[in-house]
Amino acid sequence: MVVDDDPDIIKLITQSLKYEQFEVVTACSGKEALAILIATPVDFVVLDIMMPEMDGLEVCRNIHTDYNIPILFLSARDRDIDKIIGLEIGADDYMTKPFSIQELTSRIKAHFRKVDRLYEEWNECRKDADSNGLAAMSPLVLNEQTFEAFLNRQKLDLSTKEFLILAFLKKHFNMVLTREQIYENVWRDEYDELNTVTVHIKNIRKKLGPEYDLIKTIWGVGYKYTEG
Repeated sequence: MVVDDDPDIIKLITQSLKYEQFEVVTACSGKEALAILIATPVDFVVLDIMMPEMDGLEVCRNIHTDYNIPILFLSARDRDIDKIIGLEIGADDYMTKPFSIQELTSRIKAHFRKVDRLYEEWNECRKDADSNGLAAMSPLVLNEQTFEAFLNRQKLDLSTKEFLILAFLKKHFNMVLTREQIYENVWRDEYDELNTVTVHIKNIRKKLGPEYDLIKTIWGVGYKYTEG
């Protein structure tokens, strides 16, 4: 879904994505986007921030209240603090206007490639966990088909990037992974700053809560997932 109050931008993005064989629905306001989501399954949202009545930040918060849908902010706000705020409230990616339509399309395609790859890798990981009983013992259950996470049977509201990071860490149980390794696995073909890994880890920890210190920081090295 493409959400923007500029019809020319909607037309440009829609044409490019349809050329790549994506099905596209559009909305010219935040309220229209939320109404569409009630009746229409959506796999990805390209979302403008500066819109009348309801800005993109509020739309993002509303989406993550009820849905687990990846969001890419497309905005004229280009300060680092704007990007950090966007990521911290749940966006998976952030691009600034003016933008390259080729880069935008590539980022979206890269997201779906990662989803396919994670599905295959997690199936293998789940087979290994089932074989030694780890899946039943873990307080954290990740559903690789729906990209949903459950902590002690309570659903976690994770963005797609947060899910991918958590799945990658859990797959390498008790192994220390550097920020570079996490970035290369989760972002791979996309372009972002390495610090975005730190921001996403911070968000994941908030959602896990203080009772579940599952992600340990190994100072000067990186992070590891552990349940001990």
